[in-house]
Formats: sequence, structure tokens, C-alpha cells
Amino acid sequence: MRIDGGCHCGHITYEAEINPDDVIICHCTDCQSISGAPYRTVVFTSSETFNLLSGELTVYIKTAQSGNKRTQNFCPKCGSHIYASNVGDGPMPYGVRVGTVHQRDQLVPKSQYFCGSAQNWVTDLSGIEKHD
Repeated sequence: MRIDGGCHCGHITYEAEINPDDVIICHCTDCQSISGAPYRTVVFTSSETFNLLSGELTVYIKTAQSGNKRTQNFCPKCGSHIYASNVGDGPMPYGVRVGTVHQRDQLVPKSQYFCGSAQNWVTDLSGIEKHD
């Protein structure tokens, strides 16, 4: 599926190819903290199929509790988070933030991760498969 999207202020625009079955919810504390929300919804693509159409992203590298380093790529003007990825060279998976996708109403999460960190009041998601 072809998607397009951008940041809140319009400085960043992009397009990508995704599989709509690759939409997840992440309840990890890093996603909660960086998004300011109880969880983050992500769809995966590849650096090879993600095309930045306008603007230049600011990159912040976060080291997770596991020791893994992840790039957080966001708009330098409005702060909208566009995607996260691994650190390194070569083709990379990109976790695109579904809230920035214009077709987000078509991207229904198929699973949840880091449910041990989920806020206990998030109960309306119980019908979606869960993973720890």
C-alpha cells in the first residue's frame, strides 16, 4: 500500500510503501515518554521505500534500556515525530508514526508490544492481540 504524510506544520512531507498488516501499538516507556501519550501506533516500512519529499529531519539517538540505539527522526520546526530506525548503514526498517500518515484511518493495529508497560486504564484495546 502506498501512503503519504507529513508533520503538523507541513515542513516535512513523505511517501512510502507499507504492508497494512504491519501496524502495531507499542506500550514501551520510551514511546510513552517521547510521544506524550500512553502508547504509540507504528507501521513499518524500509529505508529503501521511504521517500522524504520535503524538509530535512532532525535526528535524536536514544539508547534504550536494552542498550539498542534508535534514531528518532522528527520535524525541526514543529517537533512531529515521523519515524524511528536502527543506527547503522545499509537498508533499515523504519517505524513510521501512524499519526503522521494521511491514510491513518485505514491502518488498523494487528498486535501490541511491551504490554507490561501499558497503562492499566487502557482497556478499550483488549480485542487486539497482545505480546510481551
